[in-house]
Order: sequence, then structure tokens, then C-alpha cells
Amino acid sequence: MKKIFLSLTLLVSLVLHSQTMTTNTGAPVGDNQNSKTAGEYGPVLLEDIHLIEKLSAFDRERIPERVVHPRGAGAFGYFETTADMSNYTIAAPFQTVGKKTPLAVRFSTVIHGKGSPETLRDPRGFAVKMYTEQGNYDIVGNNLPVFFIWDAIKFPDVIHSLKPSPVTNKQDPNRYWDFIANTPETTHMVVRLWSDYGIPQGYQYMNGSSVHGFKWINAEGAVTYVKYTWVSQQGEKNFTMEEAAAQQAKDWQHATVSLRKDIEEKKYPKWDLYVQIIEPEDMTSFDFWPLDATKDWPTDLIPRIKVGTMTLDRNPTNYFQEIESLAFSPGSLIPGVEASEDKLLQGRLFSYFDTQRHRLGPNFQQIPVNQPKNKVYNYNSDSYLSTRNQYFPNADVNYQPSSYVSVQEDTLYRASKKVLTNEVIAQSEISKKNYFGQAGAYFNSLDKENQQNLIKNLIADLSQVTSDPVKKQVIIHLYKADRKLGMAIAQGLGYSQKDFKN
Repeated sequence: MKKIFLSLTLLVSLVLHSQTMTTNTGAPVGDNQNSKTAGEYGPVLLEDIHLIEKLSAFDRERIPERVVHPRGAGAFGYFETTADMSNYTIAAPFQTVGKKTPLAVRFSTVIHGKGSPETLRDPRGFAVKMYTEQGNYDIVGNNLPVFFIWDAIKFPDVIHSLKPSPVTNKQDPNRYWDFIANTPETTHMVVRLWSDYGIPQGYQYMNGSSVHGFKWINAEGAVTYVKYTWVSQQGEKNFTMEEAAAQQAKDWQHATVSLRKDIEEKKYPKWDLYVQIIEPEDMTSFDFWPLDATKDWPTDLIPRIKVGTMTLDRNPTNYFQEIESLAFSPGSLIPGVEASEDKLLQGRLFSYFDTQRHRLGPNFQQIPVNQPKNKVYNYNSDSYLSTRNQYFPNADVNYQPSSYVSVQEDTLYRASKKVLTNEVIAQSEISKKNYFGQAGAYFNSLDKENQQNLIKNLIADLSQVTSDPVKKQVIIHLYKADRKLGMAIAQGLGYSQKDFKN
């Protein structure tokens, strides 16, 4: 009788402390882990009210600092095409060998605030804005080729866990390792970020990646999938944990200073741009889904093709006007490039533009550094800080179609077609999860010294976590990635094999 009473008491307690998540209007949320898509691999739907509400709220959390990527440095230069890719895309920068396209670049840290040290472990943003004759084209990525999550609906959560606690205002390993422990897809990002690649010596010493796959469209309308990688001609150079601490004691703004100094001294940093291409019919031939942002595209399976070189040769003369006011979005696309069905990318298409409208105003694209080089003709004009009315061919006509002004669409630039058959609109996970395969492969690609540094870095960070279940779950994930890695972390944290027996 006593046991029954205790069981009922426990059940009641669990019920009392378990709360159903709701939307801002109070409606219960049925799935907070998966966006609504057209089929398992289809595009994310705008009708996913919970997703839009969640991202919109997240985008407006902080002003005027960027919610993510607040600390940054930038420069200007050009991209020179070295390979004609017109068989794959009509995108202007990739058509003619020798063509030069002006551009702006912003490098950044992701999590930490605007005045934070550049010596902290953090992904680095790597954003490039090409000013083409067909409009602005943004390649917005990071120095690491993967990310923590595969669905944008989880983006506010991962960032919340990494940001300071709303109670203590302290960035707390107990919080972000709790999220990581409960999100196994983060494992690949974890082994990359906690390696020495998590602290680059400077912005010019790191590679860049688009992270997502995109669609290239050629003149016949044929579609291929493409992923971008920027490879530093300066080589990749990173700090160990100890070296980073020593650098922080000397100068924690070293990355910004170093980039500006090199350009001033005409040691112009350069990066080669490579693409990897997958035909649509081959997308399902891998043991992972290529449009999963937690997965890299292995170069032994999908070779890299060099398409050009970026050179940075001018520093900003006014940081606020030219770098802080720079606005990037993976949705800034030009003819020949379209968004893929990547679930994280689909959310970013909305979120980045939405954030910029909040941070810089609805007409942020009229700020000089964000203006395209070609003339803009549309009637998105009358709102806050608009300066576009002078561009109207006839000031009395702000609509289309019109008998008085010949401004019209061009069917040449219609979006490519995608046929959906027998697809079910639902919230579902990616079926080819393969959480741990690439994480283990990456660990084994490191030399012995870098493996030991990764183990040391993880132990140092996880040792600050007070929850045994959280630490043990992370160790299980790392063990599934690589037995040697998991056992080393367990041993370093004082666990033995018996601690993992149920």
C-alpha cells in the first residue's frame, strides 16, 4: 500500500511539474523539434506558424547589437574567376575566366558579445557580399563546414544555451552541455569546435564554408547542388588553449588588428574558392543527407573544383558605416543560384532578412554598403529611412503593371521547377541521422597532437559541468563517434566503465 501511494505521489508530481509548451497565443505545440516540410526532404512551409513565431521572437531579442556574430572585422576586395562554370550556372561571377567582381567581407565570432576577446573558443563567421551586375550575392557561412543542428526551429535554443544565463548573466557550461547532451546531432560540431580549429590565430588564417548546399541553375534550367569552400592561401593557423590564453593577456583584439595591418602593408590576404557539385539523382546515394547542416561533404566522394580567388585589398575608412552596417543574408541570391531544401537554411532565409530589418530598419538595403551596383527598379519604397523615390521612372506610378511605365518582370529569371509527388506535409526528422559517423572520421583525421588537444579541451570544459547525467550522456555520444575518444574523456573526468552500466 505504501509503495502504491509513493508511486501515485511521484506520478502526480511529474504531472504537476510537466508543462505543455504553447505558442504566444496559448495554443499547444505538438512538435518543437521539427519544422513542417513538404515531405521528409521537401522545403519548409511558411504555414508553420510556430516556426515563424519562434524565429521572429528570437530575431528581436537584442538591439542594436547583432543577436549572433556581434563582434566582427571586415574589408573590401574582389573575386577573380579562374574557371568557366556556365555549364552549371548562369550566376554572373562564375561565367568568364578573368572576370573580377567587387566584394565586401565580414569575419566575426558567433556567440560572444561585441566587445569580447577574439581569443575565445567560438565558430567564426565568414560572410562574403559580391556586388554583381545581376544584384548582390551573399555567401554567408562559417570557418567550420558544419553546424550544431539541422533544423532552424532549434536555432534559438542552441544560441540561448550558449549565451549567458538569464539568471546569472554568465555563460555557463552547465547550460550548453545540457543542450548538447540532449541533441546528439551536435556531436560532429563539438569535435570540430573543441579542436584547435575552434580558435583561429587570425581571420586571414582560417578557411570558410557555406555550410549549406545550394542549387545552381544553368541556361537550360538544369539543377545541380553545390557547396562552397574558401581555402586560405595564408594557410590555417590556430591557437592551442594555452596559446590563446597567452594571446588574450597580450592583445585580445589581435585578429582585427592583424587583418587590418596586413592590408595596410599590402600583404593582401587571399582565398581560393572551391565548389563541390552533386547531381540531383545522386543526392540519396550517401549514408547521410547532403542537405543536413551537421554533415560535411567528403572530398573523396565529392571532389572540389577551384572556381576563383578572393583578394582583400582595402580596409574600411569608417567601421560603423562600412562594416557594422553591412547586412548579409543567405537569401541574397542572384539568377543561377537558388536555396536548397536544407531545413536550417530555409529558416535562415527568413530570419536573416527579418533581423536586418529590425537592426538597421526596413530599408537597410539602401545603406550605401548594402546597395547593389546595378539600378533597382521596384516600388518597395515608402517606409522608414527610404531614399529610393528618385529612382522611379515616373513619380506618379508606384504600381505594376501600368500603361504609363514599362517596368515588368522577365520570365527568363523564373524559379526552377521542383516536382513533388506523394509527399506528406508533416513535422518529421531526417531519417538518415548518422549522428556520429563524421564526428568519428574527423577525430581520426587529426594527427596525434591535435587529438590530444581535442581531448584536453573537452575535459577542461566538461569538468565545469556539475550534472553527472549530462557529462555521461556527452561521453556516450563521443564514444559512439570513436571508442578511443569517448574512453579518454570518461577517464579524464574520473569515470570508469562501471559508471555506465545500467
